[in-house]
Amino acid sequence: MRLDPRSPLVINTHELGRRPGSMRTLGLTVPAPTDLGNELIRVPEASPVELDLRLEAVMEGVLVSGTARATISGECGRCLEPLEGDLDAMLQELYVYAESDARDDEASRLDGEFLDLEPVVRDAVVLALPYQPVCTPDCPGLCRECGARLADVPDHTHEESIDPRWAALSALTVNDADGASTVVGRDEE
Repeated sequence: MRLDPRSPLVINTHELGRRPGSMRTLGLTVPAPTDLGNELIRVPEASPVELDLRLEAVMEGVLVSGTARATISGECGRCLEPLEGDLDAMLQELYVYAESDARDDEASRLDGEFLDLEPVVRDAVVLALPYQPVCTPDCPGLCRECGARLADVPDHTHEESIDPRWAALSALTVNDADGASTVVGRDEE
């Protein structure tokens, strides 16, 4: 399957030739591919991704290194509030020549004079995303019982819940005027 040279993430390396030591810098802005992220945080599809790249011809092929910058959006993993921010991801990949004796599963390959950056950009960006995104480092999250956002209601409380296994025993207690509980039982013999 041949690469489409019109694709924004397919780069032509013709200028480098096969002269080890030749180098070219490249700055471009491309639309983000689909599914660039996970359920909580992602780079929105078709939003701009800025690439600052350095392409170097080496004996085995072309070494690509640089950075990818993008805007991310999602939701806090604790309280589900919307999040937005910027992401910088470092990337580096060796694209070997087609006739290289490197095994297929070990290296990316050039397709003639073209290389496809999408898998490298995808790996770098997804791995740079926060594993557990939070709106603030000390976000208290949501109430386990009612789902209230605890940052909005810091004094949020509920009555102490009774373990359902012991609920039947609560009927045997009576609270006196001081709030102390007394066990109701059979009269002493």
